[in-house]
Amino acid sequence: MSTPTVVAVRTRRVVVALHTPFVTALRRTTTTETVLVEVEDSDGLVGRGESPQVWQVTGESLAGAEACLAGPLSAAVVGAPAVPQEVWPRLSGAVVGNHGAKAAVDVALHDLAARRAGVTLAAHLGGPSGAVEVVTDVTLAAGDAPTLASAARKRAAEGFGVVKMKVGAGPSAASDVSRVAAVRAAIGPDVGIRLDANQGWRADEAVRAIRDMEDAGLDVELVEQPVPARDLDALAFVTHHVETPVMADESVFGLDDLVAVLRSRAAPLVNVKLAKCGGLTPALELLRVARAHGLGTMVGSMMESHVGIAAAGALAAADARALADLDAAWWAEASPYAGGPSYDGGRLLLPDAPGHGVTGVREAGSDA
Repeated sequence: MSTPTVVAVRTRRVVVALHTPFVTALRRTTTTETVLVEVEDSDGLVGRGESPQVWQVTGESLAGAEACLAGPLSAAVVGAPAVPQEVWPRLSGAVVGNHGAKAAVDVALHDLAARRAGVTLAAHLGGPSGAVEVVTDVTLAAGDAPTLASAARKRAAEGFGVVKMKVGAGPSAASDVSRVAAVRAAIGPDVGIRLDANQGWRADEAVRAIRDMEDAGLDVELVEQPVPARDLDALAFVTHHVETPVMADESVFGLDDLVAVLRSRAAPLVNVKLAKCGGLTPALELLRVARAHGLGTMVGSMMESHVGIAAAGALAAADARALADLDAAWWAEASPYAGGPSYDGGRLLLPDAPGHGVTGVREAGSDA
């Protein structure tokens, strides 16, 4: 039997309202805006991926993703075997950057391959079969201490065992310490706290703030990207002057970035995101290399909809040792899709369905 080929790459915009504004050191948003991609093969099967708009991290826009997908990426993959590993070299070399657009096609191809095999995406990636649960943290949008403490209590009551706080947005690193202390007091010792500065601190500020938290016994699990992404010397300085584990996020898009972090011993942890690295194919390699060199790993996400989260969840399920930061779709007022993942407190629920389970768009949730 011959291998099906890619016959079409289609796109549509999807805008999802959030139930609560999402606020970080880099941005504030009340919607998830993304380009849904459908890849169809010569047997008529369709796989889906997405390219989220995240100006402040990837620099990619909806219009740019659409142009890239309609142009060089479609030209690279239409007519190719609908096999992710065979298509990836074409996809990777078709255009510089545009990681989110590449990720959308690569995820769609993996979804298509899993559907063709009649297995879940997690099983296709080497994980367990059937319905899967992935434990995730939940982000607390940046705010003042009382607001954060109240939100943290609510999330803990809803069943989240770890909260992730956005720090680095000012007015000072000292004020961040006070906010973390307020959250710890609100949730007690049994709920974990992770911090994400989104590049918002200087190295000296980061060290001072983290040490103050350590001295206060605030029991922070990890601090993500405390300093600007390209300054690996600063990242290494923080790593080697605090006890709390430091995670590289925006510092690592692809394999070259990971190698640079390894060589500089800049961080003991790395956050792998599909829209940063270009999809499941490169993400699997990043996780493999990081693990081989002793780095701890997290599978994270941008502010993606349920399609991107389903793919990232499947990746996390296939690598049970990785931490998961996959609450992005939890922020949605409602899923714009038929099928796909859902949440039960701090658990991301992946259905026992072929691929990632998303079968289409509900018209009420789409914006042409």
